[in-house]
Amino acid sequence: MTNQYFVAVIGAGPAGLFGARELANLGVRVVVFNRDIKPGGLAEYGIYPSKHTMKGGLRKQFRQVLDLPNIEYYGNITVGTQGDLSIDDLRALGFQAILVTAGAQGTKWLGLPGEDLEGVYHAKDVVYHYNQLPPYSQKKFRFGKRCAVIGAGNVMLDITHFLSRELKVDEVIAVVRRGPAEIKFDKKEMEYVIDNLDLAALDAEIQRVTPVMQAVHQDPEAARASILEALPKALPKISETRFRFEFLASPVQMIGDAEGKLTQVEIEDNILVEANGDTKAKGTGNKRRLDVETVIFAIGDKVDESFGLPVEWNEFVKNPNPRFPIDGNSYETPFEDIFVGGWSRKASSGLVGVARKDGTNASKAVWQYLQTKQPIEPQLDTVAAKLKGLGKPVVLKDNVKKLETVELAEAQKRGLEAFKFDTNEEMLQAMGIMQTA
Repeated sequence: MTNQYFVAVIGAGPAGLFGARELANLGVRVVVFNRDIKPGGLAEYGIYPSKHTMKGGLRKQFRQVLDLPNIEYYGNITVGTQGDLSIDDLRALGFQAILVTAGAQGTKWLGLPGEDLEGVYHAKDVVYHYNQLPPYSQKKFRFGKRCAVIGAGNVMLDITHFLSRELKVDEVIAVVRRGPAEIKFDKKEMEYVIDNLDLAALDAEIQRVTPVMQAVHQDPEAARASILEALPKALPKISETRFRFEFLASPVQMIGDAEGKLTQVEIEDNILVEANGDTKAKGTGNKRRLDVETVIFAIGDKVDESFGLPVEWNEFVKNPNPRFPIDGNSYETPFEDIFVGGWSRKASSGLVGVARKDGTNASKAVWQYLQTKQPIEPQLDTVAAKLKGLGKPVVLKDNVKKLETVELAEAQKRGLEAFKFDTNEEMLQAMGIMQTA
């Protein structure tokens, strides 16, 4: 084998795969380590399951990346202080640089009383559940007839989509810290659920918060029009789920019964105050309770604190004075050989296209760093031996191809647009890799 630069990429979502492609096209030998069996990350397990065309297009692009001859893929491998491999293990295997694109694997909680009650969940766990990512696919959730979703972004709408079109619950209440003028979701995502929106309740809610909005020079009518922009392309509703908003409200605590099951969420009314050209929500002290059996927090994500990199404000610490800035951003950690990209650099930031660009930019920073080093002979046999020594099934590129073939055949057999195994055991069995002793 000739001398090449040798780089490990952690995570096989859009940031990791397109970052790996960028490096591979520059002649770097890249090894991609992925926690999941399948590549794709949030493109596979975060995009709503019914978006078959989008998912199919992305899978095709990911296949093309993995087909590059100087990219190796190892799935079902965790990296972190409590993982199969640590960062120091990777260094010992000879990797000259490590690009972390593992997404934001931690869950962000507000630290409120009652978060441990049955019926209180983080949106990420729910999204992974209905997207059939093990082990979340097997987790039992208590979805009641009345559900509150905390947040005002696209994830809130995805959860509402699931609750109203799949589970057909009685009511979904979006609890939004700020006002109707500061919603964060896209019109396109609203099309899936707007036919379930209680328009009379929306008007009453906007009327209720109008004085607060006007006090900070916001236009209630314009906000209403923005929320309803999706109406002309609304998907006809298939349930009687009532969808409504509680604006200018923050959860304070969850209340349960004697069995530890959620019965209510207490919310505090907010006002808006202007500060430094921005508006902020501020509690008024006025509290009230909503009867709900389920609360789902769609309030963003944070990185995994057990990964082995320093964390501050839910993010990995970046070098504030990067040697190799790209577009004014730092992709460098306090360790000169470790770089971050995608949601690992900035949690919950944007869609697939944003993650793809960020991973590519991170790789450009890695490439600049590599120019300060000499190419080496990559010890791929040593890496393979180390993984074999873990005594667990390791998923390679050919295994992924076989799994795709089996799932495609299963979809055709069942007359479905797509089919997915939702346990690791079934996937490993389909690929012909069974658990080693």
